Amino acid sequence: MADLKIIVSGAGGRMGAANIKAIVQTDGLELVGAIDRKESPNIGLDAGLSSGISPLNIKITDDIDSALKNADAIIDFSSPAASVKLAQQAAKHGTIHIIGTTGFSPQEEDQIKKAANDGAIIVKSGNMSLGVNLLAALVKKAASVLGDDFDIEIVEMHHRHKVDAPSGTALLLGEAAASGRNIDLQKNSVRSRDGITGEREQGTIGFATLRGGSVVGEHSVVFAGSSERIELTHKAEDRGLFANGAIKAVIWAKNKEKGLYSMADVLGI
Repeated sequence: MADLKIIVSGAGGRMGAANIKAIVQTDGLELVGAIDRKESPNIGLDAGLSSGISPLNIKITDDIDSALKNADAIIDFSSPAASVKLAQQAAKHGTIHIIGTTGFSPQEEDQIKKAANDGAIIVKSGNMSLGVNLLAALVKKAASVLGDDFDIEIVEMHHRHKVDAPSGTALLLGEAAASGRNIDLQKNSVRSRDGITGEREQGTIGFATLRGGSVVGEHSVVFAGSSERIELTHKAEDRGLFANGAIKAVIWAKNKEKGLYSMADVLGI
């Protein structure tokens, strides 16, 4: 008998496929459902075949309620609206909800927090990889030690199909830098520059967004001083690393109390 019965949200996407493969390959985990948006061309397909592996006799569906009946946990890389709805359902059932979705509005973030308070066990991160979360810890430390004599710029690049910007990972790194400086990221971030912008304001955190090709994800945090520059970089080469992080998170979350957790909690950093 499986220790955890899991459904995958966003099952028809590239991360959905990676998550399905990771579940099937992990002892103690069982895929019991696969869901996607109603208009997905993958609705009705076998989740295994859609993911490039052997048939699993589980069809991808848009019926969230039916999928949740037999599930202990949800691994969810979908859309903000879908993730909020799933979090609300997870609160009703006391389900573990692993959220790798990015691009949430402040209002949607509040709804996620409410779902965690109402009974869901949520692990949410802009990036599920061990490397990125270690990078965030290093960025926080560097920001606190270097002070605002060093300008902070965050540069990220993703594939041409990514719909949100800056990426969730870039924002995670920005939050780490802001925390190290003990400032509010929203009040001190610069998201775009165009035309005559004037001199860079000291203490701000800049973001630059690149999109193109099939890049899985690349992030650099640049600390630029008057005569030296420090660059901390992470390059993702395979989506499987995010799926592996999600698997680590779902196993960690078993038997945890309701609440909102991060990958830093999972990794103990």
